[in-house]
Amino acid sequence: MSGGLWCVLSPVCRRLGLGTQPVLPSSLLTGSTTVKWRKGNAGEGCSLPGSSWGERLADAVTPLWRLPYQEQLQPVINGYRNKSTFSVNRGPDGNPKTVGLYVGTGRARNIVCVRADHVKNIPSNHKHVAQCYEEFIRRSPLDSCILFHEGGHWRELVVRTTSHGHTMAIVTFHPQQLGQEALATQKALLKEFFASGPGAGCALTSLYFQESTMTRCSHEQSPFQLLYGEPHIFEDLLDLKFRISPDAFFQVNTSGAETLYRAVGELSQADGDTVLLDVCCGTGTIGLSLARHVSKVIGIEIVEKAIEDARWNAAFNGISNCEFHSGKAEAVLPQLLSSWEDTQPLVAVVNPSRAGIHYRVVRAIRNCKAIRRLLYVSCKPEGEAMRNFLDGKASATGLQDALQTQLLSTGCAVPLTQGRSWSESHLPLCWPYLLTCFLILFIVSWCCCSPADKEAGMQAQRAWKATS
Repeated sequence: MSGGLWCVLSPVCRRLGLGTQPVLPSSLLTGSTTVKWRKGNAGEGCSLPGSSWGERLADAVTPLWRLPYQEQLQPVINGYRNKSTFSVNRGPDGNPKTVGLYVGTGRARNIVCVRADHVKNIPSNHKHVAQCYEEFIRRSPLDSCILFHEGGHWRELVVRTTSHGHTMAIVTFHPQQLGQEALATQKALLKEFFASGPGAGCALTSLYFQESTMTRCSHEQSPFQLLYGEPHIFEDLLDLKFRISPDAFFQVNTSGAETLYRAVGELSQADGDTVLLDVCCGTGTIGLSLARHVSKVIGIEIVEKAIEDARWNAAFNGISNCEFHSGKAEAVLPQLLSSWEDTQPLVAVVNPSRAGIHYRVVRAIRNCKAIRRLLYVSCKPEGEAMRNFLDGKASATGLQDALQTQLLSTGCAVPLTQGRSWSESHLPLCWPYLLTCFLILFIVSWCCCSPADKEAGMQAQRAWKATS
């Protein structure tokens, strides 16, 4: 395991009472499968003296880009991201209309926006759209918007692509004091540039425009306006077709998502009598991929457009045993579970953002005796998600405290390499070039445990208390 990943995962597993390294359940390691760990250099991700701005950006965004294939011990997949977000700010030459990614931090006030040419995980067509957008805003008489209170208009660019060759571009624009006529003029110029001007070579499937006075806002807060093209793009995943809206969540590595969802399916041990609860479901990818193995799927997602996509995806793929609810999980889930019959076994999959889940969601899960297994999927287990496991106020919020109340036993923590058979992974890297991994925390209801598992759970509880 690389030095950075060891620092991330070892404390996570130790605090969960799982030992000092991630655990794969022995029942899922068959044949000659082995798991290999490799130590890396302590300085991975640090810029070398004399590095160019492009190299410094690559070090900040993709810390392992300098390592050869053999050192990473994983398939190197250049340009695997299906979504990239480009900022607008001052570049190394001081030009405030530079489109790229940040080196430095706002806190240190040393941010420099650097073009993404050296970033290997961003596909070339994303970089092309970013370069064209930079050309457009540099031609525009309107300023870029770096700090809201200082004025300016042109803001970030999001590019989404799929294996079908679809490309969606979303431009964020601060209206400041512009009237509707002036806004219409800017939208028309942007459309002309990408539809028939210098940006036509990007071959955009969809071009969206969002007026926003906030750092981030949803479609409900400020609608995404389709300037031209198709309203959605489409992707294939696990033999299903998925529709994707501008702000709908979809895993940024499609082949990696397939690896992840196969692992979730195996660990869930769901059968025809099980109801799958998919919390933070996005466009329904996890639930729909497992729908044929369970009696029913219930999905919850805060982004309304994503729920519309999930319902469309279910209908298009001929899946009829799914229902999707739009709203905050902390509001929807307690209502759903408060009247749930214990005779209907539930398997819950929670795949939240890096911010983790609300304590009311944790409480609802803990209080529902019908939940037989819980799979918590985190792309940043050492971050805010840890609060859901080991919050010091565990009587109200911590999943680990369920060992004392609902009696859930931490079964295993499974790290994944994207793009490979999950049980044959050699390194827990989520995305090539990054010191990041997905971690699936598998928690099983005490009533479903064997005597040996219960004893292991008690040992985990004692180990957790000893390190708290």
